[in-house]
Amino acid sequence: MRTVLNIIWLVLSGFWMFLGYLLAGVVLCILILTIPWGIASFRIGLYALWPFGRTIVDKPTSGVGSFLGNVVWVILAGWWLAIGHIVTGILLCVTIIGIPLGIASFKMVPISLMPLGKVIVDSRTLQPV
Repeated sequence: MRTVLNIIWLVLSGFWMFLGYLLAGVVLCILILTIPWGIASFRIGLYALWPFGRTIVDKPTSGVGSFLGNVVWVILAGWWLAIGHIVTGILLCVTIIGIPLGIASFKMVPISLMPLGKVIVDSRTLQPV
């Protein structure tokens, strides 16, 4: 079932959101000081491409630096990506078959706003992907 949901997700919204994260990552990597945010954008973009079967958990070693980095992230790219997830979620919820995908898009809003200090893990084993 995860594979079917991931394929439908990829076709309807995953690829477009991945392109948004990819664009944000490239722009952030062009500037030398924002390379860590660019890497985080690529990481979360891959999660946005194929989300079902994986989940996001807090990194136990993250601290104040992650919080401050997330503040910079929201200013630079996070709010654009969050708006993308909200608009995509609303459009997916228009159809009955798209409601689970829309809910998944809404669940990605917090990670699109605060990607630092998070780890993507497999849902079954809770081991990092």
